[in-house]
Amino acid sequence: MHASEIMSAPVYVIEPAENVARARNLMFRHGISRLLVVTNDMLTGIITKKDLAYRLRQSEPSWRRRPIDQIPVSVLMVTDPITIAPDTTIRDVARLMVNEGVSSLPVVEEGTLIGIVTKSDLMRSSLVGRIRGAVGDLMEDVTTVSRYHSLDHVVNLISERNDKLVVINNDGTLAGIITESNLAFFEYAAGDVLDKDVTMLRKEVPAGRKAYRHVRDVTFIAEDVMSSPVETIGADSLVGEAVARMRERAINSLVVAENDELIGILKRDDIIREVAR
Repeated sequence: MHASEIMSAPVYVIEPAENVARARNLMFRHGISRLLVVTNDMLTGIITKKDLAYRLRQSEPSWRRRPIDQIPVSVLMVTDPITIAPDTTIRDVARLMVNEGVSSLPVVEEGTLIGIVTKSDLMRSSLVGRIRGAVGDLMEDVTTVSRYHSLDHVVNLISERNDKLVVINNDGTLAGIITESNLAFFEYAAGDVLDKDVTMLRKEVPAGRKAYRHVRDVTFIAEDVMSSPVETIGADSLVGEAVARMRERAINSLVVAENDELIGILKRDDIIREVAR
């Protein structure tokens, strides 16, 4: 099986001088996570929802947080993206994505852009359907945040871990999940400030009784950007069932829980790593 058999075509493109707001709107409208950047019909870069998501740090200098309709795509795009030929094997595509840390590979034939292979395309390949075993064999540890953590903390943690975040309530129960999509498509504009009076559950003294207390005023917090409810699956469930649910619901992760206890997360990346082996 080759890249040409699973690639998406035609591709959505944008020019480097166009603004980030247009890029974001195109992604949202067409349900895609990236745009290829072209200059005079030549591929020069790529901009993804990750590039949009990471600019939401509220502590960044004001010039970094100016309205996105004033930021050209060229500021955020990645230049000279890695490309593949249409006859590249699916396993080699998976290996490239894993080794290079990319989520998509433009397909170029004799200098002409003809398509793109994304992780979502890989999930529809026959190699993924051949993976056997239980969810617990592939799942990872999960990174959690409180629903009251600041947006700055959320963005810093996601970029630091290059990972999704599971949001928990004060009592430890599951509240939601935050992905790059949540951040990229969050309705945020520079200067749009809504302070919140946040309280969290804290122990008054070490090993003492927990009590609610005021923490601080923040602008945006985790619960503002999270998705809820969260799709969960058991550790004993088959990987094939997990893949089918991801495809059906157009999601790229499932939180693994047993008896309401959070024990891990199965991500699309875990499955693609299996394909790459």
